[in-house]
Amino acid sequence: MSSDDSNESGISRRGFLGRTATASAALAVGGPITASAEPDGRGDGLVDVELRVNERVERLRLDPRVTLLDTLRDRLGLTGTKKGCDRGQCGACTVHVDGRRVLACLTLAGSVTGRRVTTIEGLARGSALHPVQQAFLDHDGFQCGFCTSGQIMSAVAVLRDGQAGSPEQIRELMSGNLCRCGAYGTIVDAIRAVGAAD
Repeated sequence: MSSDDSNESGISRRGFLGRTATASAALAVGGPITASAEPDGRGDGLVDVELRVNERVERLRLDPRVTLLDTLRDRLGLTGTKKGCDRGQCGACTVHVDGRRVLACLTLAGSVTGRRVTTIEGLARGSALHPVQQAFLDHDGFQCGFCTSGQIMSAVAVLRDGQAGSPEQIRELMSGNLCRCGAYGTIVDAIRAVGAAD
């Protein structure tokens, strides 16, 4: 049997690969993928999601496979949360869900429906920066700035949990956030400054 022939289920290898490529392309550009069955009976393959992001309620209809990261950036325009590795290894996409830090690239948007999500845009109060944001400026806790939002979100969680003690402890607790520029020393200085002020 050739690769174009149908197997017992009636789907050819070429047909399967074509559908997979189409689905992957749709996910890459943020488009919905239609499905034949939907629990709400609409038949569009989407689910209703209600997010509370930075104290605003957002009601969205999403593909159930879309991540919180893509929802924040592509649907809500909150581009402060960065897409780095997209594999949960760099920490650039760190946000808070109900006060706990999570990796938005590994979190499905539907899994946080009704929960409180805080992004880097939600830390400041008007023109007043969060103390950790200010400390990163004061201590040059960044170079290119790409990882900074994730670093700040992790630092806020570490400080809130009361775990920012010695430089070694801070480095260990922040080890999930990578900085390609190597600004680790000044990041630790910024966190220690806020911890000392509390």
